[in-house]
Amino acid sequence: MAPESLVLPPAWLIRGAVAAVWLYEGLWCKLLRGQPHEFAVVAAVPYFGPRIGVAFLLTLGAVEVGVGAWALCGAAAVACALVQTVLLAALNANGLLWARHIIPDPAGMIVKNAAFLVLVWVNAALPGWP
Repeated sequence: MAPESLVLPPAWLIRGAVAAVWLYEGLWCKLLRGQPHEFAVVAAVPYFGPRIGVAFLLTLGAVEVGVGAWALCGAAAVACALVQTVLLAALNANGLLWARHIIPDPAGMIVKNAAFLVLVWVNAALPGWP
């Protein structure tokens, strides 16, 4: 089957969906502290504790907002997808290593993030903005 015959949603919708996940996670969950549970997960990391954990999570929130903007603009799409993959894998691995007992559904987290990464790489395969 030729790539032209694949039926995909419009590029703006795919890019918007990827960006929305990063904006939600970064802006709402971390910067605006909409998910206090995430602070408990980071505080469970040895040597972090609440003080360093809060600073780390706020920094991570800003990074996630930046990644969302990057994914939305479509520039250097493969590099962006690679950064998203590494970031998400590192966050998941550390969450499972240090705070598995706090994460309500570790298996579900992995399945959802794996599906999200498929969308991230679909976004990377899209042509640039017209």
